[in-house]
Amino acid sequence: MIPPIARKGNPGDTVPAKHLHTSTNKIKHPVNVVKWTPEGRRLLTGSSSGEFTLWNGMGFNFETIMAAHDSAIRAVAWSHSDDWLVSTDQGGIIKYWQPTFNNVKEFKGHDHPIRDVAFAPTDTKFVTASDDSTLKIWDFAGGAEVSTLTGHGWDVKTVDWHPTKGLLVSGSKDHQIKLWDPRNGRCLTTLHGHKTSVSKAAFEPSKGLLLATCARDQVARIFDIRMMRDIMLLKGHKSDVMTLCWHPFHPSLLSTGEYGGGLNHYLLDEAHAPPEAGPSANLSPYDYPDPPSAPTQTLYPAHALPYAHEAAIWSMDWHPLGHIMASGSNDRFTRFWTRPRPGDTHYINDKYHMGEAAEQPSWRGTKNAQARRDEEEMEADDEADGLVDQKMPAQQSALPGLPGINAGMPSDMMNGNTHAQQPASSDMPVPPSLQNGHMPLPPMPGMDPNNMPPLSKLSEMFGGNLPPPPAPGQNGQFPPPPPGFPGFANGQMPPPGMLPPGFPPMPGFGQQAQTDASVRRRGPLPSQQDSLKEEMKRGNYTRAR
Repeated sequence: MIPPIARKGNPGDTVPAKHLHTSTNKIKHPVNVVKWTPEGRRLLTGSSSGEFTLWNGMGFNFETIMAAHDSAIRAVAWSHSDDWLVSTDQGGIIKYWQPTFNNVKEFKGHDHPIRDVAFAPTDTKFVTASDDSTLKIWDFAGGAEVSTLTGHGWDVKTVDWHPTKGLLVSGSKDHQIKLWDPRNGRCLTTLHGHKTSVSKAAFEPSKGLLLATCARDQVARIFDIRMMRDIMLLKGHKSDVMTLCWHPFHPSLLSTGEYGGGLNHYLLDEAHAPPEAGPSANLSPYDYPDPPSAPTQTLYPAHALPYAHEAAIWSMDWHPLGHIMASGSNDRFTRFWTRPRPGDTHYINDKYHMGEAAEQPSWRGTKNAQARRDEEEMEADDEADGLVDQKMPAQQSALPGLPGINAGMPSDMMNGNTHAQQPASSDMPVPPSLQNGHMPLPPMPGMDPNNMPPLSKLSEMFGGNLPPPPAPGQNGQFPPPPPGFPGFANGQMPPPGMLPPGFPPMPGFGQQAQTDASVRRRGPLPSQQDSLKEEMKRGNYTRAR
């Protein structure tokens, strides 16, 4: 797709009918101003909190935010040389900014909010419009007031400087549109076309022959400054028109933003009237023998987005290349719009055209359905990878020294309840001696198992103190006890855990057993190959990517 400047004769191909991206701050505030940087790399937005936000011009992602003003930002304007930015706010403050957004100057311009600002073609002066019903012309280098233009009877809402001539236009809450001579401050003429407060007025930037205005009477008008009359009436709005924007290269492409959030695009050289309108409504005044006395032509949108925003659209601006338009709204969103690709017709089914309730997914029934399914499957894979089951196998308790004895023992008995009943049947019979829950000592030669000597008697046998057990021998085995030690026939060691009552545990044996029992060991991780095979048996992940 070639840029719009390469096909100035086809403005219809540049209509930004497709939603591209929506950007919003973490802390949301109404977006009062949107303005592209001169090179088009970033979009600058000014909010009601007094903050500047910069968005990337290609990825539309957030770049930086800064505290620019102490009150709501109302207007910004770049100089024609692209070297300076002027911003104004609700408190009447004017600030100068360099392209690096270094604030170099600040001064009080008005006692009331400054609603609009515009540079002269030479960049030596700029003009401001304020709620104090005046316009002020300022010398840019010195920041000094040059003249004050008075004549409006109410708040001045908008002002613009002609792109090539010494001519100013202003719109006010008193329903009037005035043209001024900035050299002497004289009002040249007053245009009476609107019935309510004028919200925006702007000269066509490429040729400067047309003047567009909009008001809260739900219409926009196009004036020819050569005839000083309105030649076109733009209808089709569903609410008050709050702002408008000319295309930088197509003089016949104009966009308007509504108080209800609607966005409309008009082609001034094409008739788009409903069937009920008569043929005379579509005839341009230039086609009459006497254009100054010809009736005003009525035009309707070439394309409309009734649900572009959820609240009033305060500002719009075109990218310097003319292929993307940005809009800022009271719904706290900044949205980017572009021309659809050739052959793309699914954009008209989105929520910005049909509303949230009637939105139809554009990927259904198209070649994008496969890509959508692949994306969903990939997201599911990523989520499954983060939930791999690595739970340890359940630990099985066992009586010390008798492995597997718990196979036929009730769970209550394993928990210490010795009065639990024996199950009716089990795979491994329980010895009768364990049915009462007590572990008997093994028979020892020379001693009656039912009448074991007390510990004190054993102590007397060793002269008052029991000897410490010997250190472990080779391979972790204990050496045999000394000859004649009671209960140990022929120097044989008893089975593990079967020491006489009261005998201290042997070093390294009982402590090691306790340590091993208290340490929770991690089971082996499941094999990814085995897990994949199990998932494939269930019908998942059967298609190679």
